[in-house]
Formats: sequence, C-alpha cells, structure tokens
Amino acid sequence: MTESAQAHSETTGFKPVLCGYIEEALSMIQPGKLPGQIVVHDVRVLMKKSRAAIKLIGSSMDEQSFRREYNAFRETGRMMSTWRESTVHRKLLRDFRKRHPALYVRISEETPVKKILMKHEDRSLAASDIKNDLIRIRDMLHRSFYRIRFMSIRDIDSELLRTGLQMSFQLVADCYLQARHNPKDSFIHEFRKKTKDLLYQLFFFRQSNPAPVRNLEKRLDSLAQDLGKYNDYAVLLEAIGYKYRSGSESPAMDEFAVLMRKEQDRYLARIWPAAYRIFKPGRVLTDIKGFGSQDGTETVRGNKQI
Repeated sequence: MTESAQAHSETTGFKPVLCGYIEEALSMIQPGKLPGQIVVHDVRVLMKKSRAAIKLIGSSMDEQSFRREYNAFRETGRMMSTWRESTVHRKLLRDFRKRHPALYVRISEETPVKKILMKHEDRSLAASDIKNDLIRIRDMLHRSFYRIRFMSIRDIDSELLRTGLQMSFQLVADCYLQARHNPKDSFIHEFRKKTKDLLYQLFFFRQSNPAPVRNLEKRLDSLAQDLGKYNDYAVLLEAIGYKYRSGSESPAMDEFAVLMRKEQDRYLARIWPAAYRIFKPGRVLTDIKGFGSQDGTETVRGNKQI
C-alpha cells in the first residue's frame, strides 16, 4: 500500500467506526428493559473502544469537543460498572465454593460476603434506578452520536494518528514498569486500562499493516484478559473490605484472602513475562517487527493523553 493510500485508510475509517460503536451500544440498550450481564459487558467494551478512539484523534479536536465526547463514553461505562461488578463478585464466590466448600460455608456467614450474596435485596428499587440510568445513558449517547456524525475530520493528519499510537505504546510501557517495580493493585489496574487503549487503537491500522497489527493485537488481548482477571480478584477483596490485622478474629477471612492472592499470583506469573516481551525497557513501537521505519512509519512524539 502506498503512503497516501495508507494515510487515507487511517483517516477516512475513523468516523464510521466510532459512530458504529455508539450505534451498536444504543441498539443493545432498550428503554424500560433491564440489561443482562452480556449486554452490560458488551456495551462497556464498546465504550472503552470509543474512548480509545477519541484519544487517538485528541490532537485534532478542540479541547471542549474532546472532553465532551470522552466524558460521555466514560460516564456511560462508569454507570454500568457497578452492575457488572456485582455479577463478577458472585461468579468468583460461586467458583470459590466449588473448590473450597468447607471454607465457603464459614465465610458466607461474614457480613461483607452476605451483602454480595444477597441478590434480591431491594430488587425493585435497584431496577428503578437502573431504568433511570438507562434513560440518561441513551440520551448521552444519542447526543454524542449526532455530534460525531456531523463532525469534520477531513483535516486529521495521518502522521498524528501514528504519533498517537506510538505515544500510547510508550504510555503502556511506562505503566508496565511502574506496576512491575511496585505491583500495587492500582498500578496494575492502570497498566490494564492503558493496554486496552492501545489494543483498541490498533484496529484503525489493520488495513495499512494487517499482519503485524493483528499479531500485536492478539498478544495484547491475551495480556489484557489476564490483567482483567487479576483485577476482578482485587475488586472483590476491596468490596469485602478485607485488610489483614495482627490477631485477627476471622481466620476464615484471612484464609479466603490468601487464596484470592494465590489466584492473583497465578495470573501475574503469566502477565510479567508476556508484558516484558512486548514492553521491554527502552523499546518503542517501531522496534516491533512490522512497525519500523522500513514499513513506512517514523518514530515521532507528542500527543494528548488522559
């Protein structure tokens, strides 16, 4: 593909893809109908893809427009996150019950765990709140869809897109090193979020560089999934409010937390080697096979990030 054709493919595909994300999300959110866990998951993924896309062209938008669209996607994801989290918490606890039935019986009597397991508590109130949130979400996304649909993006510089991708790569690499040297849950969570941004931004470069892009996408997707599973356990422990204290009066919860950490360790054993192979210190995107200057790209810097 010639350089001009590559630039054309990277710029003309942006708006229809982004509008497609929003339109697909709207088609799944039915007024007055409570969304199932699959719908919640899929809409949240579409919002993550939309945020990643808008970041990629952030330098080509005025600050007000950028913030307005980005915040609409972020607020939608935030409102739906609590719906997903309660489902994930119960799934992890069900899996724990299968592997450790005796210990499960003991922790199920603990107040924080009881609250998570009580699915039907205030169900009618929760349903009413969710329906009101859905009305707000649909309104935000409808407005965003029409603003983006009529947005002029003909002046987006393809070099800025490639710059944005390279800077996203560097941002993930920095998050990786911070999490690797100080593996706090918050740093690992940030590493996960930035990894997903890079993964979803790569979509816009598939046509111009298909084989290397898809290869990197596959590796990043596997990494992001393991980071996500690690994070699910971290969020569960946070929801339960567990903190170890010397002389604890709840050895069952202490043991439960240790077993949760063991699961996290299992994922970290896969995460760190995979992350090192992609984000080895000193590496830039153009060092990865298929992304170098010989393939028509250059190492450049400078892009708006959130």
